[in-house]
Amino acid sequence: MKSLRDGKNTLVSVENITPLGIWLFLKETEYFLSYKDYPYFRDQRLRSIQNVQLLHGYHLYWPELDVDLEIHNLVNPQKYPLKSRATKKPPAIHVKGRRMASR
Repeated sequence: MKSLRDGKNTLVSVENITPLGIWLFLKETEYFLSYKDYPYFRDQRLRSIQNVQLLHGYHLYWPELDVDLEIHNLVNPQKYPLKSRATKKPPAIHVKGRRMASR
């Protein structure tokens, strides 16, 4: 079954966003991406999270967030034990004796 959105066949869509993570519908299967395991979705705009693309049949891409995931990571997470170390605030850097936030 392919879900329809704006008259186009879509194989991936964000079905729900909760305080704990997001629900992704992908190729007839639902996946839960918790903020604990995928922190780069936390505190993002709704539109940015919903703007997901399926590339080459196996690659998920969120262009506004610059996030890439392969479907294999969702299907078999035990085979991909590395987790994001993204922090909410980037570390500060020092420039010419003044402390400036990194961009």
